[in-house]
Amino acid sequence: MRLTRYTDYALRTLIYVGLHEPRQSSIGEIARAYGISESHLTKVVHQLGRLGLIRTIRGRGGGLRLARTPAEIVVGAVVRETEDDLALVECFSGGACAITAPCRLRRALGEALAAFLAVLDGYTLADLLHGSEGDEIARLLGLPGSGAATSAGSRVANGDREPV
Repeated sequence: MRLTRYTDYALRTLIYVGLHEPRQSSIGEIARAYGISESHLTKVVHQLGRLGLIRTIRGRGGGLRLARTPAEIVVGAVVRETEDDLALVECFSGGACAITAPCRLRRALGEALAAFLAVLDGYTLADLLHGSEGDEIARLLGLPGSGAATSAGSRVANGDREPV
């Protein structure tokens, strides 16, 4: 399974904004920190805003902030919302295959996808920001140490959190 660049950018944006809290972030500074396109990132940020994950403030002094606490943002839910198509093979999305009905491969791949998403559902943004790893990421991005990186929650069990 390979996530799209779009989902990658969405997750990296949430990490950046989460580590930058309580200060606001800008699309330009996030794009520079990761070396990615501002125009592509703008589309990602727009969807994160529509999903209620990021709050955007326009105008002078504006920027981006998390709309929820890091512990409320479930990684698996973000992946489901930002991936256009999680179909691992054609038969998942109605593609024609002569052996679809009796095929055990389809079932095995379906179980693998469900397991992949279940693991991601066990992590929140807080888990990604927590501890020395969060501090190291902040350092690599040129951000000052952040209280958000060490405070907001830890792993959740499957089903303990509502998806995005």
